Amino acid sequence: MKLVLASTSPFRKELLQRLDIPFDTASPDIDESAQSGETPEQLVTRLSEQKARAVAKQFPEALVIGSDQVATLDGNIIGKPGNHDNAVKQLKNASGRKVVFYTGLCLLNTKTGIVQIEVVPFNVTFRKLTDQQINNYLRKEQPYSCAGSFKSEGLGIALFEKLEGDDPNALIGLPLIRLTYMLNKEDINII
Repeated sequence: MKLVLASTSPFRKELLQRLDIPFDTASPDIDESAQSGETPEQLVTRLSEQKARAVAKQFPEALVIGSDQVATLDGNIIGKPGNHDNAVKQLKNASGRKVVFYTGLCLLNTKTGIVQIEVVPFNVTFRKLTDQQINNYLRKEQPYSCAGSFKSEGLGIALFEKLEGDDPNALIGLPLIRLTYMLNKEDINII
């Protein structure tokens, strides 16, 4: 069966390429706004499935991967900063504290209608950061399109005291360990 990533994220595409299996990408083009009273886990569950279903219409016999991620601090969602000033604020707030990432993952078989959905948490504990460290980091990496204002796969690793979770790829946006398990249930073996 054809494998389709319902995402235009270069980070997710790069992660999926690590599995060395052919796949297509398609833009899900959905409203990603949180609904009133929705928890972060509920939000990423709903959005990962909506992304897969939006793309599924174009691929009647495929396995479609949908994924969504949010970062939270004290249970509140931290968005993508968009600019330097917002990124400074985010990193100052995270300094010396734990940020929890929730990554929703959905695998939809468009032929059978079978849906597998999981939420994979990942904890990031930040070192106590100085204003100079924050500004130096942001000038070098400019992670303004990344939730939490960092790229763990780059220089952002220097911001952390500790990383905790079952799959380090979940932090980047696509939990490959869970995905390979889901693909195996669909008789797609990676190795």
